[in-house]
Amino acid sequence: MRFVAFLIAIALAATALPVRAQAPSPSAAAHTIEPAAVVAEVRRVIGERYVLPERRPALDAVLAEGLASGRYAVTDGEVLAERINADLDRVGQDKHLSFRFDPREAAMLAVGSVEEPGDNAVFERLVRQANHGVTELRVLPGNVRLMTYDGFHWIGAESAAALDTAMRFLAGGDAVIIDLRGNGGGNPEAVQYIISRFLPVDTPLVTFYMNGSAEADGFAALPVPPEQQMIGKPLYVLTSGGTGSAAEEFTGHVAGYHLGQIVGANTAGAAFRNDIVAVADQFVFSVSVGRAVLASTGKDWEGVGHAPTITTEVPAALDVAHATALRTLAATAPADERPALEAVAEAMEARALGRTPDLALTAYAGVYGERSLTTDGVRLFTQRGGRPPIPLIPLGGHRFAVETAPAMRMVFEAAGSTIQAMTVDYAGGPAQPRVERTDAPR
Repeated sequence: MRFVAFLIAIALAATALPVRAQAPSPSAAAHTIEPAAVVAEVRRVIGERYVLPERRPALDAVLAEGLASGRYAVTDGEVLAERINADLDRVGQDKHLSFRFDPREAAMLAVGSVEEPGDNAVFERLVRQANHGVTELRVLPGNVRLMTYDGFHWIGAESAAALDTAMRFLAGGDAVIIDLRGNGGGNPEAVQYIISRFLPVDTPLVTFYMNGSAEADGFAALPVPPEQQMIGKPLYVLTSGGTGSAAEEFTGHVAGYHLGQIVGANTAGAAFRNDIVAVADQFVFSVSVGRAVLASTGKDWEGVGHAPTITTEVPAALDVAHATALRTLAATAPADERPALEAVAEAMEARALGRTPDLALTAYAGVYGERSLTTDGVRLFTQRGGRPPIPLIPLGGHRFAVETAPAMRMVFEAAGSTIQAMTVDYAGGPAQPRVERTDAPR
């Protein structure tokens, strides 16, 4: 469930800063590769810690076979890691089980334990730089609040404070969208902290069975400040095939307790919790050590993932969720607010579906009173005076929505393939005058 390996890789790629000691680069590694010792250590870790005791013998056997057959008799660390990893993947079918050659990260693991991320200075710094996983907070039209959350990062009180800010923001919306399409996982405490805003206190969440032990470690919903409570608020979670681990736990709570809609694609199916350990000072081993069982379903999601309730192309998931939220809100909104909500929903749906106008975009480009319409061949833009051009969203026919004000419509009049005039309409607003085209049609 942890994102440690990812964060350390980011640190190395972006800053190459040392952690209490200068980590060697792969090219500078001075150690001789001893396949037998490497395999022995991997087998030991699996035998002691792998999450499914019944699968340990098969994993051990494939490693023993690779060693006995000479398949691992190589001096190149990358080749050895690739072969071990391929065998583990073939037998384990476990997205958290992986083995790779990375002397620099192995050194970082050796000098600073990542068993407790709060004790690791590099991890903490990177979590702060990533704003504890919250990469975007945005108010969408119709007061739908969006949080893009790219990792369930957790370093205690600092992460809680960052999430408190995000949760207060979301609670101010009439509907909530949480984007987990790029979220590969993280810490279950972050999952517990966020999902508690949508459930009554003490609602059971998940039970973890660690290192093959029958003893369980359970989580339940926490008490929540009133200003962060969102029980019953329309909720939409965006997912992809890259939504994994802790992000899938969160998705599973939403699906299992019917808290909202899952929009996008099936999640990764990576249910196990993992630890990252150094092997022979040059290799990094991600080993699954815990099984998560959801209280809402009594099941885990390993190898299966969570299916969306609204299936759509992943890039279009935000627009689809936004449109669905707006239609849900319109159903109970005051009569004078419904036209705008429905108009924006139509625009978001049209963008998600990639609707096209009846004519080529060049047919609509021209001058209409104080407005100039231009095209780059892909999109149509409207511009007034010296203001920046604004993209338009095709709604089909000769109708377009303004991207920055999607309740606003531009409706064109055509005579055959020639556009003659345009009318600007505001959903629920007064009728606007017709504007003749003043340039020569192309």
